[in-house]
Amino acid sequence: SRLAFYFQEDLEALIAEFQSLDAKKTQVIESSCPPPSPRLNCSLCAHPERDELILFGGEYFNGQKTYLYNELYIYHIRKNSWAKLEIPNPPPRRCAHQAAVVPTAGGQLWIFGGEFASPNGEQFYHYKDLWVLHLATKTWEQIKAPGGPSGRSGHRMVACKRQLIIFGGFHESARDYIYYNDVYAFHLDSFTWSKLAPAGIGPAPRSGCQMTPTPEGNIIIYGGYSKQRIKKDVDKGTLHTDMFLLKAEGAGKEEDRWTWSRLSPSGVKPTPRSGFSVAAAPNNRCLLFGGVHDEEEEESIEGDFFNDIYFYDIGKNRWFPAQLKGPKWEKRKRRRGRQAEAEAAGEEELQLPPPRGPLEIVKEVVAEDGTVMTIKQVIPGAAEDKDGSGSEEEDEEEEEGGALGQPVEPCPRSNAMVAVKHGVLYVYGGMFEVGDRQVTLSDLHSIDLHRMDEWKVLLEMDPKTQEWLEESESDGEEDDDVEGAEGGEEEEESSEEESEDEEGEQQQHPAVQPGEAQAQYVARTEPYWLRLARSHMGPEAKDKKVLKVAHAMAKTFYEDPV
Repeated sequence: SRLAFYFQEDLEALIAEFQSLDAKKTQVIESSCPPPSPRLNCSLCAHPERDELILFGGEYFNGQKTYLYNELYIYHIRKNSWAKLEIPNPPPRRCAHQAAVVPTAGGQLWIFGGEFASPNGEQFYHYKDLWVLHLATKTWEQIKAPGGPSGRSGHRMVACKRQLIIFGGFHESARDYIYYNDVYAFHLDSFTWSKLAPAGIGPAPRSGCQMTPTPEGNIIIYGGYSKQRIKKDVDKGTLHTDMFLLKAEGAGKEEDRWTWSRLSPSGVKPTPRSGFSVAAAPNNRCLLFGGVHDEEEEESIEGDFFNDIYFYDIGKNRWFPAQLKGPKWEKRKRRRGRQAEAEAAGEEELQLPPPRGPLEIVKEVVAEDGTVMTIKQVIPGAAEDKDGSGSEEEDEEEEEGGALGQPVEPCPRSNAMVAVKHGVLYVYGGMFEVGDRQVTLSDLHSIDLHRMDEWKVLLEMDPKTQEWLEESESDGEEDDDVEGAEGGEEEEESSEEESEDEEGEQQQHPAVQPGEAQAQYVARTEPYWLRLARSHMGPEAKDKKVLKVAHAMAKTFYEDPV
């Protein structure tokens, strides 16, 4: 289609235009700010020296448009507060990248790959660039070294013995997609790439798997997702549940030999799922949180979302579900189990009898259009609620864990961002679905992995306030798609500095006249936007590309001239 051709040709031009805007920032500005707006597929890492979490990038979909970000936020753990860190020449906007932290020289945050999506979410540009944020000096640096992985999203990257190890991921174009199972190492001492050629039989191609380094310098891979085309326009998804060990024979040097072997862990493995989150845990363990299991039927896909934790004991090669200790939490959990997801969706809950099974809680919510949706919540060790409802003691307990009447545990979700600092797990955001609506979360919870006594709510979110736009069926649908190309400009919670900068720049843009249609505005102001686009893209950019970027900018300003 014309739109597909437009974005396939011009995603690179739009990325370049965004970068030229970023290049205008010449000084480091750190400012207190509200919590980040809802976003998915960003990265969340613990600072290696300070009590801070570092959030970068991500995407947000409001039902019609996809917005991309390259903002950098710092969460101050002790203050329970956020700051926005603006650093000149950051990586371009992206989501589904990978980030890893190493303690070198006051701390470094390494970023590889990810994607930039067109606003209609149908075209993708996959990055293959490598960046490092020097945390001590607050400077971004792009590392240009040959021989690295191809452009991809959904891959996994870990720091392991002075190397960054990258595995898997996928690349999607307008007509096709490919999943990877290759392994690359970036050597932090020589700043060189090498493609590993492990012996043995390794994992099938996949994205979104668990990738964990061991103290010995080996790598563990678990699960993931891939899809295959079984006939024209028909794809079949696979939830992988196998587990592998990538063993290094050496001391983390470039000449190391690597070998794949299959692991057969004991214990209770996680139920099949995608979109789970992983983190290193104390006592030589790693953990898996949440995710979704999609049940594909003939005409619909129903997702079971999870909020459980599974631990994998690396030394014992054993999985086991986490159990929270203490009768207080158990009482709260049983009482709220049927409410958590319905409240998070902002929908009216139907009163259902207590759950009968020990593992599954089923509830129904009624959407605004009257559609009844069934949602399952799986919790290890859940039991029937025999406590009745509403005692003074329970109300007091609710106030201890969070606001009165709000769920203490995170509601079931997939694609949450997680990080561990000082033995405490932090869970930020994620998403779940109610019917065709996607709810993007921006709440923050924590739990002490040593004590495993209760979840704490650090930041609440009311999804009722989240805008959701139904897919447009009007003739203006193409215009809507193009307008979103400006990425994250719809964000309301931008810092004061950013707002002032944009205000100063936008005051010079041609105003929209009363009653003026979008096409009329674009035609009338085209010379102005051509000059602006040309100034951003440089004299060597082709006229055709400059024209299309100019139109995208004009339409974006028409949509939101404030």
